[in-house]
Amino acid sequence: MNDKITTNYGVKRGLHVQIASDIARKILSGEHDEGDILPSEMVLCEQFGVSRTVLREAVKLLTSKGLVHSRPKIGIRVVGRENWNFLDPQMLEWMSEVSDHTAISLQFLALRRAIEPEACFIAAQNASDEQRAQLASTFQAMCDAANREPFDQQEWSNVDQQFHQTIFSATGNPFYIAFGNLLNSMFKSFIKHSSSQGDTCLKEHRCIYESIMEKDAVKAKACSIEHLKEHKHRLPDPLPGATAEQDHSAA
Repeated sequence: MNDKITTNYGVKRGLHVQIASDIARKILSGEHDEGDILPSEMVLCEQFGVSRTVLREAVKLLTSKGLVHSRPKIGIRVVGRENWNFLDPQMLEWMSEVSDHTAISLQFLALRRAIEPEACFIAAQNASDEQRAQLASTFQAMCDAANREPFDQQEWSNVDQQFHQTIFSATGNPFYIAFGNLLNSMFKSFIKHSSSQGDTCLKEHRCIYESIMEKDAVKAKACSIEHLKEHKHRLPDPLPGATAEQDHSAA
């Protein structure tokens, strides 16, 4: 049996990863609730058209994310959310695809507010000459992307992500650097929605950039806090029935 399939992104992944992704999306979307027992191995194998070996590899992957637990004579049970590994990059990717984007984006923004302003503070103090040069080059690319007609959202998303990644790297703190790398998937999704109508918050990015270049740590932190205010970002519409606010337009 062929153990590779082509995803919608044109990238070949192991079949067990595709199966795990399908099940994970159903769990994250609430189709399978916490505590539910998934269909038996035989049923799942028939449903996906795969061997037990492939299915068990998929279950191992889901288990590593904290989504399910498999027990003999009990089956594959969806575990409680408190056990889910929300910071796993693959989990973040799955969440961005199926969860209520407004709720996830607001939660991600809250996490950024708790971490990113301090990263800007540290970067302003610790950035090397090379990192400041890289930040300057990235910010110039942001200006070019923001002012280009027609607006190229993909170009903006790439340079915006690079801007924030450079700041995390410039802290020189391995935990901040790792955290910035870890959140790449959510950064991509968040920036995509926030800039969907050409909104870039370029003024706020400029304030952060200039403060870091001037080694003004206090101002860099303040500018980051201002940038991460909720009303500064256009967030995706909530799913039907969600209670999150509908209008989060960028300033």
